[in-house]
Amino acid sequence: MRDLVITLVVAAGVLAALRRPHIGIYVWSWLSYMNPHRLAWGFAYSMPFVQAAAGATLLGMLVSGRRIALPRAGLLWIWGAFVLWQCVSTAAAFDPATSWEELTRSLKIQLMILSTLLVISNRTQLHTLVWVMALSIGFFGIKGGVFTIATGGSYRVWGPPESFIAGNNEIALATIVVLPLMRYLQLEAGSPWVRRALGVAMLLCLASVLASYSRGAFLAAAAVGLFLVLKSPQRARMILVLALAVPLALAMMPERWFERMGTIESYEEDASAMGRINAWYFAWNLARDHPLTGGGFQVFQPDYFYIYAPEPTNYHDAHSIYFEVLGEQGFVGLFLFLALWALAWRLASRTIRATAGRPEHQWAARLASMCQVSLVGYGVGGAFLGLAYWDLPYQVMAVIVLTHEFVRHRAGRQWPE
Repeated sequence: MRDLVITLVVAAGVLAALRRPHIGIYVWSWLSYMNPHRLAWGFAYSMPFVQAAAGATLLGMLVSGRRIALPRAGLLWIWGAFVLWQCVSTAAAFDPATSWEELTRSLKIQLMILSTLLVISNRTQLHTLVWVMALSIGFFGIKGGVFTIATGGSYRVWGPPESFIAGNNEIALATIVVLPLMRYLQLEAGSPWVRRALGVAMLLCLASVLASYSRGAFLAAAAVGLFLVLKSPQRARMILVLALAVPLALAMMPERWFERMGTIESYEEDASAMGRINAWYFAWNLARDHPLTGGGFQVFQPDYFYIYAPEPTNYHDAHSIYFEVLGEQGFVGLFLFLALWALAWRLASRTIRATAGRPEHQWAARLASMCQVSLVGYGVGGAFLGLAYWDLPYQVMAVIVLTHEFVRHRAGRQWPE
Protein backbone atom coordinates (compact mmCIF):
# COMPACT_ATOMS: atom_id res chain seq x y z
CA MET A 1 0.00 0.00 0.00
CA ARG A 2 2.81 2.40 0.90
CA ASP A 3 4.53 1.72 -2.44
CA LEU A 4 1.34 2.49 -4.34
CA VAL A 5 0.70 5.74 -2.48
CA ILE A 6 4.25 7.01 -3.06
CA THR A 7 4.10 6.04 -6.72
CA LEU A 8 0.78 7.83 -7.26
CA VAL A 9 2.01 10.98 -5.53
CA VAL A 10 5.20 11.03 -7.58
CA ALA A 11 3.27 10.39 -10.80
CA ALA A 12 0.94 13.30 -10.06
CA GLY A 13 3.90 15.55 -9.32
CA VAL A 14 5.73 14.51 -12.49
CA LEU A 15 2.66 15.21 -14.64
CA ALA A 16 2.17 18.60 -12.97
CA ALA A 17 5.84 19.44 -13.57
CA LEU A 18 5.34 19.20 -17.32
CA ARG A 19 3.10 22.27 -17.16
CA ARG A 20 4.51 23.95 -14.06
CA PRO A 21 8.24 23.22 -13.75
CA HIS A 22 8.49 24.73 -10.28
CA ILE A 23 6.35 21.84 -9.01
CA GLY A 24 8.99 19.52 -10.41
CA ILE A 25 11.57 21.26 -8.19
CA TYR A 26 9.34 20.61 -5.18
CA VAL A 27 8.99 16.93 -6.09
CA TRP A 28 12.69 16.54 -6.82
CA SER A 29 13.61 18.20 -3.51
CA TRP A 30 11.17 16.02 -1.57
CA LEU A 31 12.51 12.85 -3.17
CA SER A 32 16.16 13.88 -2.82
CA TYR A 33 16.00 14.91 0.83
CA MET A 34 13.32 12.73 2.38
CA ASN A 35 13.80 9.70 0.09
CA PRO A 36 10.23 8.51 0.77
CA HIS A 37 10.64 5.56 -1.59
CA ARG A 38 13.38 4.22 0.72
CA LEU A 39 10.73 3.95 3.43
CA ALA A 40 8.73 1.49 1.32
CA TRP A 41 9.34 -2.26 1.21
CA GLY A 42 8.19 -3.21 -2.27
CA PHE A 43 8.62 -2.13 -5.87
CA ALA A 44 8.83 1.60 -5.07
CA TYR A 45 12.07 1.18 -3.10
CA SER A 46 14.31 1.05 -6.17
CA MET A 47 12.20 3.02 -8.63
CA PRO A 48 14.04 5.92 -10.38
CA PHE A 49 11.64 8.53 -9.02
CA VAL A 50 14.31 11.23 -8.62
CA GLN A 51 15.33 10.89 -12.27
CA ALA A 52 11.69 11.03 -13.35
CA ALA A 53 11.09 14.24 -11.40
CA ALA A 54 14.27 15.79 -12.79
CA GLY A 55 13.41 14.80 -16.36
CA ALA A 56 9.86 16.16 -16.09
CA THR A 57 11.15 19.44 -14.68
CA LEU A 58 13.66 19.91 -17.49
CA LEU A 59 11.08 18.96 -20.13
CA GLY A 60 8.59 21.32 -18.55
CA MET A 61 11.12 24.14 -18.78
CA LEU A 62 11.54 23.47 -22.49
CA VAL A 63 7.82 23.36 -23.36
CA SER A 64 6.50 25.97 -20.94
CA GLY A 65 7.28 28.84 -23.29
CA ARG A 66 8.14 31.09 -20.35
CA ARG A 67 11.23 33.25 -20.65
CA ILE A 68 13.80 32.12 -18.13
CA ALA A 69 17.01 33.86 -17.11
CA LEU A 70 19.57 33.44 -14.39
CA PRO A 71 19.53 35.92 -11.49
CA ARG A 72 22.23 38.57 -11.35
CA ALA A 73 24.71 37.39 -8.73
CA GLY A 74 28.50 37.33 -8.92
CA LEU A 75 28.73 34.11 -6.95
CA LEU A 76 27.17 32.25 -9.88
CA TRP A 77 30.43 32.76 -11.78
CA ILE A 78 32.36 31.13 -8.95
CA TRP A 79 29.75 28.39 -8.73
CA GLY A 80 30.11 27.72 -12.45
CA ALA A 81 33.90 27.74 -12.14
CA PHE A 82 33.76 25.22 -9.30
CA VAL A 83 31.54 22.89 -11.34
CA LEU A 84 33.85 23.29 -14.35
CA TRP A 85 36.88 22.54 -12.17
CA GLN A 86 35.28 19.25 -11.13
CA CYS A 87 35.34 18.31 -14.81
CA VAL A 88 39.00 19.35 -15.11
CA SER A 89 40.01 17.35 -12.03
CA THR A 90 38.15 14.32 -13.38
CA ALA A 91 40.09 14.53 -16.64
CA ALA A 92 43.33 14.43 -14.62
CA ALA A 93 42.07 11.95 -11.99
CA PHE A 94 44.07 9.02 -10.67
CA ASP A 95 41.15 6.75 -11.57
CA PRO A 96 39.21 8.48 -14.39
CA ALA A 97 36.48 5.81 -14.62
CA THR A 98 35.53 5.97 -10.94
CA SER A 99 35.90 9.74 -10.89
CA TRP A 100 33.63 10.04 -13.93
CA GLU A 101 30.85 8.18 -12.12
CA GLU A 102 30.97 10.62 -9.21
CA LEU A 103 31.27 13.61 -11.54
CA THR A 104 28.10 12.51 -13.31
CA ARG A 105 26.30 12.31 -9.97
CA SER A 106 27.55 15.76 -8.97
CA LEU A 107 26.60 17.32 -12.31
CA LYS A 108 23.06 15.95 -12.04
CA ILE A 109 22.69 17.64 -8.66
CA GLN A 110 24.15 20.92 -9.92
CA LEU A 111 21.83 20.84 -12.94
CA MET A 112 18.81 20.71 -10.65
CA ILE A 113 20.16 23.54 -8.48
CA LEU A 114 20.54 25.54 -11.69
CA SER A 115 16.96 24.63 -12.56
CA THR A 116 15.85 25.93 -9.16
CA LEU A 117 17.36 29.31 -10.02
CA LEU A 118 15.59 29.31 -13.37
CA VAL A 119 12.04 28.21 -12.50
CA ILE A 120 11.33 29.57 -8.99
CA SER A 121 9.97 32.93 -10.05
CA ASN A 122 8.27 34.58 -7.07
CA ARG A 123 8.18 34.79 -3.30
CA THR A 124 5.30 32.32 -2.90
CA GLN A 125 7.12 29.63 -4.85
CA LEU A 126 10.30 30.27 -2.88
CA HIS A 127 8.43 30.09 0.42
CA THR A 128 6.89 26.76 -0.65
CA LEU A 129 10.32 25.43 -1.57
CA VAL A 130 11.61 26.28 1.91
CA TRP A 131 8.68 24.37 3.40
CA VAL A 132 9.54 21.34 1.26
CA MET A 133 13.22 21.48 2.24
CA ALA A 134 12.48 21.93 5.95
CA LEU A 135 9.80 19.25 6.24
CA SER A 136 11.57 16.67 4.07
CA ILE A 137 14.49 16.57 6.50
CA GLY A 138 12.38 17.63 9.47
CA PHE A 139 10.36 14.43 9.11
CA PHE A 140 13.35 12.45 10.34
CA GLY A 141 14.17 15.00 13.01
CA ILE A 142 10.63 14.91 14.42
CA LYS A 143 10.43 11.12 14.15
CA GLY A 144 13.88 10.76 15.68
CA GLY A 145 13.03 13.19 18.49
CA VAL A 146 9.95 11.19 19.49
CA PHE A 147 12.02 8.00 19.35
CA THR A 148 14.72 9.60 21.51
CA ILE A 149 12.26 10.69 24.18
CA ALA A 150 10.56 7.27 24.17
CA THR A 151 13.87 5.41 24.57
CA GLY A 152 15.69 7.88 26.80
CA GLY A 153 18.33 8.50 24.15
CA SER A 154 19.64 4.95 24.43
CA TYR A 155 19.74 4.37 20.66
CA ARG A 156 21.15 6.29 17.74
CA VAL A 157 18.99 8.03 15.12
CA TRP A 158 19.68 7.09 11.49
CA GLY A 159 18.65 8.54 8.15
CA PRO A 160 16.97 6.95 5.10
CA PRO A 161 18.98 4.01 3.71
CA GLU A 162 21.04 4.35 0.51
CA SER A 163 21.03 8.14 0.58
CA PHE A 164 23.48 10.97 1.23
CA ILE A 165 22.19 11.16 4.81
CA ALA A 166 21.83 7.48 5.72
CA GLY A 167 24.38 7.61 8.56
CA ASN A 168 23.82 8.97 12.04
CA ASN A 169 26.34 11.78 11.51
CA GLU A 170 24.85 12.75 8.16
CA ILE A 171 21.20 12.88 9.26
CA ALA A 172 22.22 14.95 12.28
CA LEU A 173 23.97 17.51 10.06
CA ALA A 174 21.00 17.60 7.66
CA THR A 175 18.68 18.29 10.60
CA ILE A 176 20.94 21.08 11.82
CA VAL A 177 20.96 22.70 8.37
CA VAL A 178 17.15 22.85 8.19
CA LEU A 179 16.59 24.01 11.78
CA PRO A 180 17.14 27.69 10.83
CA LEU A 181 14.74 27.26 7.90
CA MET A 182 12.12 26.04 10.37
CA ARG A 183 12.80 29.13 12.44
CA TYR A 184 12.20 31.32 9.37
CA LEU A 185 8.90 29.54 8.69
CA GLN A 186 7.94 30.03 12.33
CA LEU A 187 8.65 33.76 12.15
CA GLU A 188 6.62 34.08 8.94
CA ALA A 189 3.68 31.89 10.02
CA GLY A 190 0.41 33.75 10.44
CA SER A 191 -1.30 31.07 12.53
CA PRO A 192 -0.27 30.73 16.18
CA TRP A 193 -0.91 26.98 15.90
CA VAL A 194 1.60 26.69 13.07
CA ARG A 195 4.14 28.67 15.08
CA ARG A 196 3.66 26.38 18.08
CA ALA A 197 3.85 23.25 15.93
CA LEU A 198 7.10 24.44 14.38
CA GLY A 199 8.46 25.24 17.85
CA VAL A 200 7.72 21.69 19.00
CA ALA A 201 9.23 20.32 15.78
CA MET A 202 12.45 22.25 16.37
CA LEU A 203 12.76 20.92 19.92
CA LEU A 204 12.21 17.36 18.70
CA CYS A 205 14.83 17.91 16.01
CA LEU A 206 17.27 19.07 18.69
CA ALA A 207 16.66 15.85 20.64
CA SER A 208 17.19 13.87 17.44
CA VAL A 209 20.54 15.60 16.80
CA LEU A 210 21.74 14.74 20.30
CA ALA A 211 20.67 11.12 19.85
CA SER A 212 22.83 10.79 16.75
CA TYR A 213 25.80 10.58 19.14
CA SER A 214 27.69 12.68 16.59
CA ARG A 215 30.38 14.86 18.12
CA GLY A 216 30.63 16.99 14.99
CA ALA A 217 26.88 17.52 15.00
CA PHE A 218 27.03 18.52 18.67
CA LEU A 219 29.58 21.25 17.86
CA ALA A 220 27.52 22.34 14.82
CA ALA A 221 24.35 22.49 16.94
CA ALA A 222 26.15 24.71 19.46
CA ALA A 223 27.28 27.05 16.67
CA VAL A 224 23.79 27.18 15.17
CA GLY A 225 22.28 27.91 18.60
CA LEU A 226 24.67 30.82 19.07
CA PHE A 227 23.88 32.30 15.66
CA LEU A 228 20.15 31.77 16.11
CA VAL A 229 20.42 34.00 19.15
CA LEU A 230 22.53 36.57 17.31
CA LYS A 231 20.21 36.64 14.29
CA SER A 232 16.91 36.42 16.16
CA PRO A 233 14.66 39.51 16.26
CA GLN A 234 13.61 38.33 19.74
CA ARG A 235 16.95 37.50 21.35
CA ALA A 236 15.74 37.42 24.94
CA ARG A 237 13.01 34.91 24.11
CA MET A 238 15.40 32.77 22.08
CA ILE A 239 17.94 32.73 24.92
CA LEU A 240 15.19 31.73 27.37
CA VAL A 241 13.98 28.90 25.12
CA LEU A 242 17.50 27.54 24.67
CA ALA A 243 18.27 27.93 28.37
CA LEU A 244 15.26 25.74 29.18
CA ALA A 245 15.40 23.27 26.28
CA VAL A 246 19.10 22.41 26.23
CA PRO A 247 19.41 21.32 29.91
CA LEU A 248 16.22 19.27 29.60
CA ALA A 249 17.50 17.57 26.46
CA LEU A 250 20.88 16.83 28.04
CA ALA A 251 19.25 15.49 31.21
CA MET A 252 17.44 12.93 29.05
CA MET A 253 20.64 11.50 27.56
CA PRO A 254 22.31 8.43 29.13
CA GLU A 255 25.78 8.36 30.64
CA ARG A 256 27.40 6.81 27.58
CA TRP A 257 26.36 9.87 25.54
CA PHE A 258 28.38 12.13 27.85
CA GLU A 259 31.31 9.72 27.67
CA ARG A 260 31.30 9.98 23.88
CA MET A 261 31.05 13.78 23.88
CA GLY A 262 33.87 13.86 26.39
CA THR A 263 36.24 12.42 23.77
CA ILE A 264 36.12 15.78 21.94
CA GLU A 265 38.77 17.04 24.38
CA SER A 266 40.76 13.79 24.48
CA TYR A 267 40.72 13.12 20.76
CA GLU A 268 44.30 11.77 20.84
CA GLU A 269 42.95 8.71 22.66
CA ASP A 270 40.08 8.11 20.23
CA ALA A 271 40.80 5.81 17.30
CA SER A 272 38.03 7.28 15.15
CA ALA A 273 39.28 10.84 15.61
CA MET A 274 42.87 9.87 14.89
CA GLY A 275 41.71 8.03 11.76
CA ARG A 276 40.09 11.21 10.50
CA ILE A 277 43.24 13.21 11.17
CA ASN A 278 45.21 10.59 9.24
CA ALA A 279 42.80 11.06 6.32
CA TRP A 280 43.25 14.84 6.51
CA TYR A 281 47.03 14.47 6.36
CA PHE A 282 46.51 12.17 3.39
CA ALA A 283 44.54 14.89 1.57
CA TRP A 284 47.15 17.52 2.41
CA ASN A 285 50.07 15.40 1.23
CA LEU A 286 48.28 14.40 -1.97
CA ALA A 287 47.39 18.03 -2.74
CA ARG A 288 50.98 19.09 -2.23
CA ASP A 289 52.00 16.62 -4.94
CA HIS A 290 49.07 17.55 -7.21
CA PRO A 291 48.22 21.14 -6.18
CA LEU A 292 46.08 22.08 -9.18
CA THR A 293 43.65 19.21 -9.66
CA GLY A 294 44.17 16.87 -6.71
CA GLY A 295 43.44 13.20 -7.31
CA GLY A 296 39.89 13.43 -8.66
CA PHE A 297 36.65 12.11 -7.19
CA GLN A 298 36.84 9.04 -4.93
CA VAL A 299 40.60 9.36 -4.39
CA PHE A 300 40.29 8.44 -0.71
CA GLN A 301 41.14 4.79 -1.35
CA PRO A 302 43.40 2.31 0.51
CA ASP A 303 45.90 2.03 -2.37
CA TYR A 304 46.62 5.76 -2.29
CA PHE A 305 46.82 5.83 1.50
CA TYR A 306 49.98 3.72 1.20
CA ILE A 307 51.53 6.57 -0.75
CA TYR A 308 50.31 9.69 1.04
CA ALA A 309 48.98 8.85 4.52
CA PRO A 310 51.19 9.00 7.66
CA GLU A 311 49.61 5.71 8.76
CA PRO A 312 49.08 3.79 5.49
CA THR A 313 46.92 1.04 6.98
CA ASN A 314 44.60 3.40 8.87
CA TYR A 315 42.23 4.02 5.97
CA HIS A 316 39.27 6.42 6.39
CA ASP A 317 37.00 8.42 4.15
CA ALA A 318 37.58 12.19 3.95
CA HIS A 319 35.32 13.03 6.93
CA SER A 320 35.57 16.74 6.09
CA ILE A 321 34.13 18.81 3.28
CA TYR A 322 37.31 20.90 3.23
CA PHE A 323 39.81 18.05 3.03
CA GLU A 324 37.51 16.15 0.68
CA VAL A 325 37.65 19.00 -1.82
CA LEU A 326 41.36 19.53 -1.21
CA GLY A 327 42.19 15.90 -1.91
CA GLU A 328 39.82 15.52 -4.86
CA GLN A 329 39.99 18.97 -6.49
CA GLY A 330 43.34 20.36 -5.36
CA PHE A 331 44.08 23.81 -3.97
CA VAL A 332 42.29 25.49 -6.89
CA GLY A 333 39.12 23.53 -6.19
CA LEU A 334 39.33 24.28 -2.47
CA PHE A 335 39.74 28.00 -3.17
CA LEU A 336 36.66 28.01 -5.42
CA PHE A 337 34.69 25.99 -2.86
CA LEU A 338 35.50 28.39 -0.01
CA ALA A 339 34.94 31.43 -2.20
CA LEU A 340 31.50 30.14 -3.18
CA TRP A 341 30.26 29.93 0.40
CA ALA A 342 31.93 33.22 1.38
CA LEU A 343 30.12 34.97 -1.48
CA ALA A 344 26.84 33.30 -0.55
CA TRP A 345 27.22 34.70 2.98
CA ARG A 346 28.10 38.13 1.57
CA LEU A 347 25.08 38.13 -0.75
CA ALA A 348 22.78 37.28 2.16
CA SER A 349 24.34 40.13 4.16
CA ARG A 350 23.69 42.51 1.28
CA THR A 351 20.03 41.49 1.28
CA ILE A 352 19.78 42.04 5.03
CA ARG A 353 21.38 45.50 4.84
CA ALA A 354 19.34 46.61 1.83
CA THR A 355 16.03 45.59 3.40
CA ALA A 356 16.65 47.27 6.76
CA GLY A 357 13.79 49.61 7.61
CA ARG A 358 11.56 48.21 4.86
CA PRO A 359 8.66 46.30 6.47
CA GLU A 360 7.49 44.95 3.12
CA HIS A 361 10.84 43.19 2.73
CA GLN A 362 11.13 41.89 6.28
CA TRP A 363 10.58 38.33 5.05
CA ALA A 364 13.69 38.58 2.86
CA ALA A 365 15.87 39.76 5.73
CA ARG A 366 14.62 36.89 7.89
CA LEU A 367 15.17 34.30 5.19
CA ALA A 368 18.63 35.59 4.34
CA SER A 369 19.59 35.58 8.03
CA MET A 370 18.36 32.05 8.62
CA CYS A 371 20.12 30.82 5.47
CA GLN A 372 23.32 32.24 6.91
CA VAL A 373 22.73 30.24 10.09
CA SER A 374 22.20 27.13 7.92
CA LEU A 375 25.57 27.80 6.30
CA VAL A 376 27.15 28.06 9.76
CA GLY A 377 25.76 24.62 10.61
CA TYR A 378 27.03 23.18 7.34
CA GLY A 379 30.43 24.83 7.69
CA VAL A 380 31.01 23.62 11.26
CA GLY A 381 29.42 20.17 10.95
CA GLY A 382 30.90 19.65 7.50
CA ALA A 383 34.39 19.99 8.97
CA PHE A 384 33.88 16.43 10.22
CA LEU A 385 31.87 14.90 7.33
CA GLY A 386 32.56 14.32 3.64
CA LEU A 387 29.47 15.98 2.19
CA ALA A 388 31.08 18.55 -0.11
CA TYR A 389 28.82 17.74 -3.07
CA TRP A 390 25.59 17.16 -1.14
CA ASP A 391 22.59 18.92 -2.69
CA LEU A 392 20.93 20.58 0.34
CA PRO A 393 23.54 23.31 1.06
CA TYR A 394 23.65 24.22 -2.64
CA GLN A 395 19.90 24.65 -2.61
CA VAL A 396 20.26 26.88 0.45
CA MET A 397 22.68 28.89 -1.68
CA ALA A 398 20.03 29.04 -4.42
CA VAL A 399 17.50 30.33 -1.87
CA ILE A 400 19.93 33.12 -0.93
CA VAL A 401 20.38 34.08 -4.59
CA LEU A 402 16.64 34.04 -5.31
CA THR A 403 15.80 36.05 -2.19
CA HIS A 404 18.28 38.71 -3.25
CA GLU A 405 16.96 38.72 -6.81
CA PHE A 406 13.27 39.00 -5.88
CA VAL A 407 13.83 41.89 -3.51
CA ARG A 408 16.23 43.66 -5.88
CA HIS A 409 13.71 43.34 -8.69
CA ARG A 410 10.89 44.74 -6.51
CA ALA A 411 13.05 47.60 -5.24
CA GLY A 412 14.04 48.67 -8.76
CA ARG A 413 16.32 51.69 -8.89
CA GLN A 414 16.26 52.10 -5.13
CA TRP A 415 18.28 48.89 -4.71
CA PRO A 416 21.86 49.66 -3.62
CA GLU A 417 24.33 48.11 -6.04
